[in-house]
Formats: sequence, structure tokens, C-alpha cells
Amino acid sequence: MKRKDCFIFLAAISFLFVSLFTFGCTPKEKAEEAAEMTEIAGHTVVQDIQARVAQFAPTEIAYDENLLNEEQKQVLDKLLMAAEQIDLIFWKQASHVNPMKLVRDLNQSDHPSAPDFLRYLKINFGPYDRLAENKPFIGTDPKPLGAGFYPADMTKEEFESFVQTHPDMKESLESTYTLVRRQDDSLIAIPYNEAYKEDLEIVVTYLREAAAITSDKAFKAYLNQKADDLLSNDYYQGDLQWIDLEGNLLEIVIGPFEVYEDSLMGLKAAYECFVFINDFEEMDKLKAYVDYLGEMQRLLPVEQKYKAAKIEGMASPLNVVIQVFVAGDTKSGVQTLAFVLPNDERIREEKGTKKVFLKNIQEAKFDKVLVPISKNVLAEEDAALISFYAYFTETILHEISHVFGSNYVTLEDGTRTTINKALADKYSAIEECKATIVGMHNVPFLIEKGLIPKEKEQEIYTTYLAGMFRSIRFGAHEAHGLGTLMQLNYHRKTGAFQYDPATHKFSVDQDKIKDSITEMAKKILALEGDGNYDNAVAFITMYGEVDTVIQGLLDSLSDIPVDIEPIYKFE
Repeated sequence: MKRKDCFIFLAAISFLFVSLFTFGCTPKEKAEEAAEMTEIAGHTVVQDIQARVAQFAPTEIAYDENLLNEEQKQVLDKLLMAAEQIDLIFWKQASHVNPMKLVRDLNQSDHPSAPDFLRYLKINFGPYDRLAENKPFIGTDPKPLGAGFYPADMTKEEFESFVQTHPDMKESLESTYTLVRRQDDSLIAIPYNEAYKEDLEIVVTYLREAAAITSDKAFKAYLNQKADDLLSNDYYQGDLQWIDLEGNLLEIVIGPFEVYEDSLMGLKAAYECFVFINDFEEMDKLKAYVDYLGEMQRLLPVEQKYKAAKIEGMASPLNVVIQVFVAGDTKSGVQTLAFVLPNDERIREEKGTKKVFLKNIQEAKFDKVLVPISKNVLAEEDAALISFYAYFTETILHEISHVFGSNYVTLEDGTRTTINKALADKYSAIEECKATIVGMHNVPFLIEKGLIPKEKEQEIYTTYLAGMFRSIRFGAHEAHGLGTLMQLNYHRKTGAFQYDPATHKFSVDQDKIKDSITEMAKKILALEGDGNYDNAVAFITMYGEVDTVIQGLLDSLSDIPVDIEPIYKFE
């Protein structure tokens, strides 16, 4: 697709951005609402699209263009063009439904609600509502668990049975970077670089043009390597170079990384892209965290076998950045606060990860979402303790804590595999839970080392509680939301989080919260280290339910934004 065609497509699905407000109803009521359908442009659609669209509040994401010199501005223009194409690839991955047909049909309709459906289609990258358990808002067929990665009607049992009887195809079918399709009576694996060849060639063109412009040798080499990776379907070398990339003001992360979109097997990575400007002043403040990674790993409250991941000696940069643009997987639905990459376990063992914190996105979410939520769900004295310092610190601790624990597990039959594969579709929620709970476990250690002021301790634990309601509103089915819900319920059972039925408010028992966090960290680290799928299911079943107390508070937040909807100059 030529660049002009890209702009036409994106313009058709962009329209206006509006405010994100959650539904004030129970899951049962949501299902009943979804059953109330009408028809627009030949498609069966929900009747409450205005309420759904009204969940997303526009937030302009700006940056100081004076930070960049003329060369960097030219490079940025090419990077943004490459990022734009990633949106188009993710549309194909996120759903088996043809988005171009939906866009065309709705765009040609004179129905007054058609623009709202186009907006919501763009927000969700498909006709499934990410804030309502992926129920369809256009059409009536449920979203396939495997999104666009597998045949729409494929079951987990079918996939596993075929792989078991065709061991010679196991590697290709289970690859992170292949699509699975039926061919006659067989399954075949189609590498991403073949499936998305035309789109990737456009991305590569812009990356190489950016590389030709920049005078930064390391950045030039990285851009060229990343272009090669996208065409070869082998991302190891480019990701390795990205870890070592430092000192350049402008940066891009691009490729297939996270497996959240694959709810069938938890194997297939979706394409995403971040374009950002490094904030070196803020980064200097965080370098001390890296020096203590090894010690934090050694002090984890579990047996040595559960802390086998290589930590000491690894390059683990912490980047605080100003986001310029985002595309693909990470742009859909709720916006990303921070990320840790690469996900390749070989690179994590060899060099570690790079943790990137999107500070301007975090500031917007704190002001527009978390502060209002805290006033609704916390006792007055607790709400007064909410701070952006605590919010930002917790995000940092969450992201650096992805590296702790184990990366591999030996199963009962002697097979050595990654925790991701062992826990399959339950991995993402367990891993997100682990990152947060282990990060919070390290707060007393960091206070002892002088990296967190002692007077901020109560702010951190209280902001931790308030932030849970922000995350759970994304949906208990979503990895981050479910991981957070498990923590909320766990701390309620230990008494660390107290609920007052008279005021319908929560508060933190500052005397119990640290022990409760440590106890849960032990359980989660052991759960991952054992790699027992059934244990993961049991843990999620025990702590992953939304009861009437939580639902009541979620309902009370109906007039507060769930998240920001970013507006970029580029679009």
C-alpha cells in the first residue's frame, strides 16, 4: 500500500477523539445491553455506541520541537511514516474481520451514528470492545480467542492435538512470528515476513531512509539492522543492538513483541511501535536502581531455585522518555505507561532489558484519571496521600521487576521451556501480577538504600491501592487488569486493604501491607518458577473474581475517565 493510501485509510478510521468513561453496570447488564442491537450500513450493531465512545477523552500529546535539530526532525518524519504502517499490520492481526470493508461501509453510510462506530472501530482496532471483554459492537460473532493469528474457529485442543501428532511442525507452528492457517486437512505456519510482506517493505523503506539521514553511527546501524530483521523474521540482532543504543536523543522501537492479543495459545506476537525523545535529565535520577538489581534478586523472599534469572552484570538501562507517537498493539484500547523489552529470553540472559517510561503519558493519566478515582474509592485521609511521585515510582518498580525470578522452568517430564510457554494463556496475567508485587516488595529495600525517601512510604502504598481501580476498569479479562485484581483481593483477605461498608471506601493498613506484599510475592514467584499450568489456573480462580464490593466501586466511577485517548499532531 502506498503512503497516500495509508493516509486515506487512517483518516477514515480516525475522526474525532472523545472522552473515556467507564460503564456503570455489571457484567450481566453489559451482556444484556449488548443483546440490544440495531442495523447500520448492512451490519448488526449495538445501540449504545455513544455511551461507549464517550468513554474516551481526548488528550493532546505534544513535545517540544525545539529539542530536535533539523537533521533529527527529518529523521523523525521518516520514523513516523514507518510507525504509521505498523497500525495497518496490527489491524490485520487483531481481528479476522476485514477492517477496510467495515470502514468503507460505515464511511458511506448517512446514519448519524456511523461516525461514532468508525471512532470506536479505530480505538479498538476492530469491531470488538476491549473494555467489555471483547464483545462485538459491530456484528454478533464473538472475537476469536486467537484474533487474526489462527483460523477463526480453531480451538486450543485442535492446535495442541495437531502439534502433538506432527512434532516435525511444532517449532514453526508455535513460533512467535508465524500465522497458523488450515490447508486441506493440515495446518501450516506462515512466517510474518511472508504474510505482511508488502506492508513490511514500506516500513523498511522508511527505516532505511531515516538511517541514511542520521549522522549518529550507532543509530544508523540499528535502523538498518532493524530493517533487515523485519524482512528476515529474525529479530535477535536488532534487539541486541537496541539494548546497547544510548546517548541518542531520538529513538524508535518497532516490531512484533507482546503476546497479549493471542488469547488462544499466548504464543503469537503483535506488531507495535514507539517513537520517542529521551529525557536524559530524568534518566540520570534513575541510574542508581540498576546498581541494585542483583541485590534485589538475591533478596527475593523465595528459594534460590526461583531466582535463577541472570541479573548481575547485565545492561539494564532505564529510559525516561517523551512519547511522540505510538502505533499498533500498544495503541489499542488502554494506553501503555511503560514497557520492558526485548522479550527474547536469550537476550535477557545475555544483556538484560531496557525499561522505557513514558513520562508525559503517565502525567496525563495521573491528572485525568488517578486523582479523581482516589477521591471516590479511598477514605479521605488516604486520598490525601496520593502523589505523582508514588505513581511514577511504582511504574518504574513494576517494569524493572519483570526481570526478577526465573526465565525457564523444567517440567515434570524433564522438558526445559520458558515460563511463557509453560503457563500458556495464563502467563500474561501472572507475569503482570509478579512485576507489580515484586516491585512493591522492594520498596523497603530502596528506602533503606536512600533511593526512596522514607516520608514517601505511605504515599506509595496508598497510591498502589488507588491505582488498582484504574487498572481493573480496563477489564478483568485483560492481563494487567486481572493481575491487579488478584493483588487487590489478596490484600483484602490478609486485611492489608480495609473496606468500610458504611462509607464504601477503602484504606490501607500501613502495619499489614508490607507483610501482605511479601507473602504474595513468595506465592507468585514460586508459581512462575514451578511452571505448573493448573496451579496458575487455581490461583487466578481464587483471586481473580470481581465481587459486589469491587463492582459497586467500579460502578461509582462512571463519570471518571478510564484512560486517555492520545491525539498526535502527526495524525
